[in-house]
Amino acid sequence: MIDRVAILLAAGVSSRMNTKLPKVLHEVTGRPMLAYVLDACRSVGVEKIYVIVGFGADQVKERFCGDEDKDIVWVHQAKQLGTAHAVMCCREHLENFVGQTLVLCGDGPLIRAKTLQTLIEKHEAEQSAATLATAVLDDPTGYGRIIRDVYGNIQGIVEDSDCTPTQRAVKEVNPSYYLFNNQALFKALSQVKPNNVKQEYYLTDALSVLIATGNKVVAVTAVRPEEAMGVNSRTQLSVASKIMQHRVQQELMENGVTIVDPENTWIDARAKIGQDTVIEPFVYIHGAVSIGRDCRIGPFAFLREGTVIGDDVVLGVFTEVKNTSLADGVRARHHSYLGDAAIGCRVNVGAGSITANYDGHHVHRTSVGDDCNIGSGAVLIAPLTLPAGANVGAGTVVSQENVDKLCAK
Repeated sequence: MIDRVAILLAAGVSSRMNTKLPKVLHEVTGRPMLAYVLDACRSVGVEKIYVIVGFGADQVKERFCGDEDKDIVWVHQAKQLGTAHAVMCCREHLENFVGQTLVLCGDGPLIRAKTLQTLIEKHEAEQSAATLATAVLDDPTGYGRIIRDVYGNIQGIVEDSDCTPTQRAVKEVNPSYYLFNNQALFKALSQVKPNNVKQEYYLTDALSVLIATGNKVVAVTAVRPEEAMGVNSRTQLSVASKIMQHRVQQELMENGVTIVDPENTWIDARAKIGQDTVIEPFVYIHGAVSIGRDCRIGPFAFLREGTVIGDDVVLGVFTEVKNTSLADGVRARHHSYLGDAAIGCRVNVGAGSITANYDGHHVHRTSVGDDCNIGSGAVLIAPLTLPAGANVGAGTVVSQENVDKLCAK
């Protein structure tokens, strides 16, 4: 098995986004952009991931500090002097590494593992020193152009700002999907000079060095136009989110979920939804929400982080659920709020009923036993435990003290 690592470029400041937040932490369908790139790398057998950070480094590290992120090595780039300079910051970690090194941008959330697999297969079949995956775009503005000779062999990459008019007309572009033999990469980097308009060290110049010194460099046109898009503005962030939302919903529908009106539905990429569940129009699902089989959600339902829903559950119009588990057979059809609660099997929640979970200082939990009936407009004041089979009348305000008195009788 060939050892494989990745270097992800995530240090830059995005002036066009006009933000205090590191660009790679901006969310696409509920997840930071960087998370999608990390996932793609892990899917193709990357053993260790070197993430280059600079602006907002502590924020990025804090966001990716879970058990699943133990394969990340953080590398600091104090000054952003170009893509080659960013990769050179990894020299102390990788100068003795013998294997393959992927180099990717952290602000490319639309990356697919399938594309990286194609890149790897091409690299190994050609036994090249470097391989890049390219895209063909109708409008290549802003991208480095792939320059080939009359035989189709790659001669180099010219950044958009350095292109001649003829080069600017080329539609094959470099979306920054690179795979190198690591030793060849760092040898070439030592010869890169900032001979360009921006006076930066370009990673693309490392490819030119490899070609000039007789190393084999190949390119495979494997990147879909949508995958080529990095996010450098709020507009591009919105476009990327819509594309990702389509992917999320498409996968759910292929797995047996009915989404009545995809254009007017928003589902977090982390959500799990079971077979034969129906999602009505204007539903908004945010966070790592889990929904079982044979449910009907919405319209206008709002499901928030920490919600776990069993099978055969019906949530109706304008129902909101947050950090709550709903067991099988629950019905909450109209204008209800269920927050920080555990709702038992076959519970009926009447229209306008709520859990009052916040006392102004602390959030408290509510537990409702199986087969309870909560009448319309009831207020359940947490902390509260309702026993199985309890019947709460319409408009009742229920506290634990009330319940204890009733049980004592």
